[in-house]
Amino acid sequence: MKVTVNSITGFEDAFATMYISKRSWNPEKDNQIRETVANYVDRNGKPDKDVKKEVKEEFERMLEMALRMGKKHITILRYIDISITVEGLHRGAQDDFDAHARRLDNRIIRSSTRLAEFGEEMSDWYKDKIITTDKACELNGIILPLEIERNGKKYIKAVNGYIREDLKDNKDVKRGLYMLSIPSNFITKCNLTEFSHIFKERNRDGGANPELKECVEEMVVQMNHWHPQITRELLLEIKN
Repeated sequence: MKVTVNSITGFEDAFATMYISKRSWNPEKDNQIRETVANYVDRNGKPDKDVKKEVKEEFERMLEMALRMGKKHITILRYIDISITVEGLHRGAQDDFDAHARRLDNRIIRSSTRLAEFGEEMSDWYKDKIITTDKACELNGIILPLEIERNGKKYIKAVNGYIREDLKDNKDVKRGLYMLSIPSNFITKCNLTEFSHIFKERNRDGGANPELKECVEEMVVQMNHWHPQITRELLLEIKN
């Protein structure tokens, strides 16, 4: 499994909300905020290590204030979006993450078991933990028939089982034999407030599948690498 944080964006608007709320906002202040953000991070929200010290300090001052206020006034942190791509998470764990689709504003697209085909592969987490029936037969020299008949109908050998001959190329039928151990990819986007809830439910101290725990923890490690003020502790404190 591989996790990639693609971008962390929306800092400009999140910072602006604080001044609008206090009625200290004006167009000049707004321009200052946006210039600071533009000068400190690239278009994906990753900091420029060679930026001037005063720009870095001003950005971090505003970020610290936004995160501190946003722990209680959670709308502020809804302006900060995180884009993440995950490769190879097993389908069962992916479905558990997808259970939070409402908090993602339905912004999650997964590898389709209808539009794509899967073979005997399984996610890294399941390797050496389970053996499919097909693989067990192969290891023991048992040759399964390519065709079988049942109730007068012919079934053709496929991955993990058999499919009625007239439906052997039907993707809606083929997906019925796929196991939850298959590796799957997804791309998602989530605002920081809602991500904090997902993290509370799926982090290493929760009751989620081990691979999903590893997945969400790695998301936070990468966010923290970009912006050290985004921490596990912060996410656990946001009142969402």
